[in-house]
Amino acid sequence: MTTTPTPRIAIIGAGPGGLTCARILQRNGIDATIYDLASGPEDRNQGGTLDLHEEDGQAALKEAGLLEEFTRLARPEGQEMRQFDAADATIRFHHRPTEEQFSAPEIDRGQLRDLLLNSLTPGTVHWGRTLKSVEGPDGGPRRLHFTDGSVVEADLVIGADGAWSKVRRVLSSATPEHIGINYLEAWFNDVETKHHFIADFVGQGSAMAADGERCLFAQRNSGGHIRVYIIQTDPADWLTQAGLDSQETKQIRALLLDRYRDWAPSLRRLITDNDGPYVDRPLYALPVPHAWQTNPTVTLLGDAAHLMPPLGVGVNLAMLDASELAIAIAGHDTIADAIRAYEKTMVPRSHKMQAALDGAAAGLLSDETFDPSQHDAS
Repeated sequence: MTTTPTPRIAIIGAGPGGLTCARILQRNGIDATIYDLASGPEDRNQGGTLDLHEEDGQAALKEAGLLEEFTRLARPEGQEMRQFDAADATIRFHHRPTEEQFSAPEIDRGQLRDLLLNSLTPGTVHWGRTLKSVEGPDGGPRRLHFTDGSVVEADLVIGADGAWSKVRRVLSSATPEHIGINYLEAWFNDVETKHHFIADFVGQGSAMAADGERCLFAQRNSGGHIRVYIIQTDPADWLTQAGLDSQETKQIRALLLDRYRDWAPSLRRLITDNDGPYVDRPLYALPVPHAWQTNPTVTLLGDAAHLMPPLGVGVNLAMLDASELAIAIAGHDTIADAIRAYEKTMVPRSHKMQAALDGAAAGLLSDETFDPSQHDAS
């Protein structure tokens, strides 16, 4: 590495992509610092379960030296999938994974985050640092301005800061656009004791039903938790338009019961028996394709680079991006050369995937026979 004796690498965002990148850099003897807006690792809920594919997410964990630990944590049984008829709750499709099937096992997002976080050198992540802007010349050094007034200089800034990336603004004027579909998330806790019906309905993996206009998608998490995603076509501010806010659980429930009035009573329990309030999650995606002029001191990975509908590829691609970027940095003489090599592969791959998934979220609402590869709420 000849850019500087000790290149200063700043990664914005302590999600799976940012953590994977830092881990692989450290394995190659390269220091990196992660800045994240959360006050600490337990600051916010990490979300539900996701499947890591052999060709990307698991490949990145292998490069990070964490595949064996992932294997111990992952739930191959989580690959089970059931599809029910919305009108009468009869089962239409049931996929049961074999004991040998490990192509896309499930793991809770929080478990994956902790696996990666605990593998890093202590102090790698600086919590409570909300990025305000990235300044400085293209050739560097870059100056990171945080909302607490602090300023940090870096020779490379990696935007792993998700859908609403501040780092992206250096490279692109693109902003995420609402795709016309929303998730409303419902949580069920201690399901084996408190929610026997939901536990039996979902099984060890996922279960769903759809009628062409709306969908219920349930996922088992570890620790006796199940999440249900109530999926509907609506504007992003549909709750506001209905005169409600996200804390008005009783009123939202009444609205949902009316919308799902033709569904089987047993399925309607997925929207009425939840513990606590609903969580509103409008779905956004970046314009297709999303591209930018390569910059010698700034690059992107994951949702910051190619936000797509949540169809099972987001975290996997973020981790693959992170792995390839870290390997490129370790294998090139300059940061600029590393970025060019990384983006030469990453950008065309993301364009291809963006095109394939553009509009595909509508398939979540389809009442046709189930295709498990196209239904993942991660």
